[in-house]
Amino acid sequence: MKDFSLLEQKIGVKFKNKDLLTQAFVHRSYLNENVDFPLFHNERLEFLGDAVLELIVTDYLYASFPDKPEGELTSWMAALVNSKMLSMVAREMDLNDFLLLSRGEKRETGKARDYILANTFEALVGSMYLDRGLAETRRFVEHQLLPKISLVQEEHLFQDAKSRFQEVAQEKVNITPVYKLLKESGPDHVKHFVIGAFLGNELAGQGEGFSKQEAEEQAAKEALEKFEKEE
Repeated sequence: MKDFSLLEQKIGVKFKNKDLLTQAFVHRSYLNENVDFPLFHNERLEFLGDAVLELIVTDYLYASFPDKPEGELTSWMAALVNSKMLSMVAREMDLNDFLLLSRGEKRETGKARDYILANTFEALVGSMYLDRGLAETRRFVEHQLLPKISLVQEEHLFQDAKSRFQEVAQEKVNITPVYKLLKESGPDHVKHFVIGAFLGNELAGQGEGFSKQEAEEQAAKEALEKFEKEE
């Protein structure tokens, strides 16, 4: 079993209910091979953590940047809480060392593992909120995630491909892109999506990902690259 006291020391948060901390790291696949494990998987905690995280980040951005309009703050928030950013922060925190996965999932790396890490970060936020309350959870998020706002600003990570593609498409051909699911595969805990970005009936770009949002972003990116080549 993992020694979660090491994680508590690392993040500077001591849980009253140790089961809540452990549950944040239980992937659905782990229970398939450990049917007698006393805890449930982390998906409900992930659901809660996602909402708590958005509240904390939104509140911080609203208070910290009073001169910025709603649209810009929304873009910054999306860049801070997307799976790419959360998985990066999770790796920096070494959350990978504490994951409870099936033997098959342990062999997965790359995007599949990043998706699990991002979900685990949200589950950890959810478990912390239940165990320690909003104030302690806010301090954790402010320390671990919110400093990344400088990275978002410096590297223009808030300029997502979908927004840019919509602007370009409306300017060049006066059409608003539509995204359609082309293929869906994989088990519930690690779905794989293929999505097309369409301009009318024309497939402008295609993307894949472990969430529809990620696949749509990749489809928009491919479509943008095609537009640039044609110019």
